[in-house]
Amino acid sequence: MSKKEFKAESKRLLEMMINSIYSQKEVFLRELLSNSSDAIDKIYYKALTDDSLHFNKESYYIKVTPDKADRTLTITDTGIGMTQEELESSLGTIARSGSLAFKNENETKDGHTIIGQFGVGFYAAFMVADVVTVISKALGSDKAYKWESTGADGYTIERCEKETVGTQIILKIKENTEDETYDEYLEEYHLKEIIKKYSDFIRYPIKMDITEKRPKKGSDNELEDYTEEQVINSMVPIWKKNKNELTSEDYEQFYSEKRYGFDKPLTHLHINVDGTIRYNAILFIPENSPFDYYSKEFEKGLELYSNGVLIMNKCADLLPDYFSFVKGMVDSEDLSLNISREILQQDRQLQLIAKNIGKKIKNELKSLLKNEREKYEKFYESFGRQLKYGVYSDFGSNKDVLKDLLLFYSSTEKKLVTLDEYVSRMPEDQKYIYYASGESYDRIEKLPQAELVADKGYEILYFTEDIDEFAIKMLMTYEEKEFKSVSSSDLGIESEEEQLNESEKKENKELFDYMKKALAGKVGDVRASKRLKTHPVCLSADGEITIEMEKILSAMPDNQHVKAEKVLEINVNHDVFASLKEALENDKAKLDLYTNLLYNQALLIEGLSISDPVEFTNDICKIMI
Repeated sequence: MSKKEFKAESKRLLEMMINSIYSQKEVFLRELLSNSSDAIDKIYYKALTDDSLHFNKESYYIKVTPDKADRTLTITDTGIGMTQEELESSLGTIARSGSLAFKNENETKDGHTIIGQFGVGFYAAFMVADVVTVISKALGSDKAYKWESTGADGYTIERCEKETVGTQIILKIKENTEDETYDEYLEEYHLKEIIKKYSDFIRYPIKMDITEKRPKKGSDNELEDYTEEQVINSMVPIWKKNKNELTSEDYEQFYSEKRYGFDKPLTHLHINVDGTIRYNAILFIPENSPFDYYSKEFEKGLELYSNGVLIMNKCADLLPDYFSFVKGMVDSEDLSLNISREILQQDRQLQLIAKNIGKKIKNELKSLLKNEREKYEKFYESFGRQLKYGVYSDFGSNKDVLKDLLLFYSSTEKKLVTLDEYVSRMPEDQKYIYYASGESYDRIEKLPQAELVADKGYEILYFTEDIDEFAIKMLMTYEEKEFKSVSSSDLGIESEEEQLNESEKKENKELFDYMKKALAGKVGDVRASKRLKTHPVCLSADGEITIEMEKILSAMPDNQHVKAEKVLEINVNHDVFASLKEALENDKAKLDLYTNLLYNQALLIEGLSISDPVEFTNDICKIMI
C-alpha cells in the first residue's frame, strides 16, 4: 500500500470543495445517497443489454448505519461497485464524474435517469468526516479494494475482503467544536430528517435500523428498546404517479406531509410536461394566507427537485410575485445545475418552466372563478390583495395577465363582481366605470359624492383596500372604458337640470370667491356641486390624486406629503346655501364661521382629521347661542 496524491490541483481544490461550495453541511448525505442510487442504476442499465444479468429491483437497496461508539456513519449500497482502476480514476481525480460519463453513454427514456453530474458530491463527506473510507467490489470481479483519505493530503488504495458486490462508505465523524455539533450526524432522528428532506424520492429503498419501544415482557408499565430495520424514504414520488390513480385525499396528504400549510388546499394542479424542457409539478392554491404572508419575512418559492433529489427548498424564480401564494414542487431532469447542485447555471431553463407554470396557475384560477365561484371568492378573500399588488407593481407590466381575476363589491349587486361583469351591465349612455373609496361598504354607501351616480342608476364599485385605487389607476381602462372616482370633479354626467345657468354662476361667484379666500391653502376651489342631492357639502378632487389616495400616502413611513387638489362643493339647492348667501350680505363674521364649519364637516365625511378639533367644537357652540 502506498500513499498517492490527488490529481488536478488537489489540495487547493479539495479545500475549496470542503469549505466553500456547499451552503449546508447536511447535504453531504444527499450527495452520497445520490451516488449510491446511481450505482444501482448502472446495474439496471447494464441488464438492458446483458442477457446474463437479471435486474430484480427488490434485491437492491441503500443502508445508512450510524455507530455512536465508533463515531462512524456508514452508507452501504448494492450497486455496481468499483474496480481498483475506477477507484483511482473516479475518487483520485476531483471533479471527474463517472456518473456523468455513464449518463452520456447510456440515454434511456424509462425514468431511470442518472443523478450525478459533477463528480464532486463525494468530497462533501469531508465537511463532516476526518477520515473517509470506501470499500468496493465491482460487478463481475472477485477482488475488493479499500480507498481511504484524510483529505487534501492524498489517499491510499489496497486490497481488502468484501463478500458482496457494491460499495460501503465509512465516515469517521469529526469531534464537536464550539461552532459545530457533529454528533447530530450520528443521531437516528436527525439522519431520518435529512433523508426525508433531500432523498425521499430516490427510487431504491434507503434503510436504517431504528430504535423503537415496546412493552417489556412480564411487566405492565415498563418499556424496553428494540431495533428494527425500516425503509425511510417514500421512493415513488406522487408526481410520477398516474393522475387517474390519485384522489383528492392523496394530494391533501402530500400537502400536509410537505408542510406547505396547516390548512387544506383549495385546489391543486398536477402538471406533466414533456417538451423543450421536461418537468413534473404539483402546485397547490392554499385556502388561507400564512400569518406572515403580507410581511417582509414571507419567503416565496417552490421546492425544486432534480431527478427526485431536492435541490432548493424555495426556488423563488419559479413563481411571479403576484402568484407567490402558490405552494408545491417542480422536478426536472433537464436542469443545468452548478457544481454544488444548489444553484441553476442557466436562467433560460428556469424561465421556460416559470412561464409555463404562470400560465397554468392563471388558467386554474380562471376555471375556479367560472365554475366554482364560492371557492374562488374564498381564495380572493385571502390573496386578492396580492393580485392587486401584481397589477400595480412593475409599472403595470402584468396588468393584462391579472385584470380578469380581480373582484370588487358592487353597489347594485351587493356582492363581489368582475370587471367584465360590470361592463356587461353598463347602459349605453354610461361613459365610465365608476368607483368609490372608503374604509367600509357602509361608509361608502353614505358618501354624498355618490348620490348623482347612484341616482342615475349606474353601478359603483366599492374600494375598501389601500391598494385598490392605485391598481385601478395603473390599469387605466377596461374594455376601453375609463375608471372614474365618484369624487372626481368631472363625472361625465350631463343634463340640463344639473347645469347652472350663467346668471346663477355670476350671482354665486362673489360668495364662492369669498369662501375660497377664507380657506386659502386648504382647498383649491369652492364651487356649486353638480353631484349633491340631499347633502349640503362635500369634497371632491381635481387631478389624478384622489382624497383617498392622499390618506394612504400620508400614512406611509416615507410620506412625500402628496396632497390631492381638493375642491369644496356646495349644494345650491340645500337650505344651508340660503344661510350662506344671507351671511354674505349681512354678516361676514358669520360667513367665516359657516365656511369653516362646512369645510370641517366635509373633512369628517371623508374620514380626514380636523386640524383643530377644539376650534370646531367651539364653532358648533357659537351657532347654538
